[in-house]
Amino acid sequence: MQTILDFNLEELKAITKSLNEQTYRAKQLFEGLHSGKSLEEITNLSKAFKEKLLASYSNFPAQIYKKLESKDGTKKYVFKFLDGNIVEGVLMKYKYGYTLCVSTQVGCRMNCSFCASGLNGLIRNLSCGEILSEVLLVNRDLGGSVKDRKITNIVLMGSGEPLDNYNAVIDFLRLISSPDSLNISPRNISLSTCGLVDKIDKLARENLPITLTISLHSPNGQIREKLMPVARAYKYDEVIKSAKRYFDKTGRRVVYEYALIAGVNDSLKNAEELAKNLKGDYSFHVNIIPLNEVKERGLKSSKNAYTFKNALEKLGISTTVRRTMGEDIEGACGQLRNKILKDENI
Repeated sequence: MQTILDFNLEELKAITKSLNEQTYRAKQLFEGLHSGKSLEEITNLSKAFKEKLLASYSNFPAQIYKKLESKDGTKKYVFKFLDGNIVEGVLMKYKYGYTLCVSTQVGCRMNCSFCASGLNGLIRNLSCGEILSEVLLVNRDLGGSVKDRKITNIVLMGSGEPLDNYNAVIDFLRLISSPDSLNISPRNISLSTCGLVDKIDKLARENLPITLTISLHSPNGQIREKLMPVARAYKYDEVIKSAKRYFDKTGRRVVYEYALIAGVNDSLKNAEELAKNLKGDYSFHVNIIPLNEVKERGLKSSKNAYTFKNALEKLGISTTVRRTMGEDIEGACGQLRNKILKDENI
């Protein structure tokens, strides 16, 4: 059964009309839902109308199950869906406002060797409304509503591979950026992918000027295939070429994520090879990520982040080191979810 949050305003108008209700009720319904409210909490709708809706569609699809706050101000949310599955989101406060990292799948099938999200495999995709509910619940938790948005930026970088859940993610991007909803500009949205080349090319044609972030994590194909099983299907050179095509089509700078792992991809030789392989006639940036260690994976964070950064910059590569946030609250994707699944037997 689809959740009532899966639909845009025009679709809700059609649903409302089909239930023999005045179409202005659709606007009231939409505004209530996009303020993070369940049907029961939308007081300007009749009980009879709500009952008709619930006969065909499920209610607001999630709730905040748990919330942790780090000493650095980062907040980790656990969202629980109607079927009992849980995912995580991370809220980070910056000078410009709040950035929310959301999940697009329950679990992940990519099984990258440094990530906790794939430890239990992929359970299922999230619907458009389920992804949206993560944003709306946190916006409400911050005191916001559909008319008073508190979240400024979104990153699709939680559990799951967004392009592996392509249709729901595209629907979410169009809905969250709609003037009827929270009206978050696509330019303030980043999507992180392991490098599904065919889907990157498809995304470039969607006319959604979001920032494409590619989880590269390697200076070459050999190391990447050891770290990321998906690299056996989507070869290193083809991923780089798809990034260039994305830039050519959208004019948007591509960001490469590079988790620095001790003894694996953190040498000066690795930096030189990375610079050589990335260079080309397009705009890109390398974001070095100090590895948030996952004990089940056995990989160690490198101490060479700024040495690596300086080496890349000397070779003409735009580079930053991501600030580490939320380490004391199981900050890495999937860590808190796995702990809750183990401790609480959900």
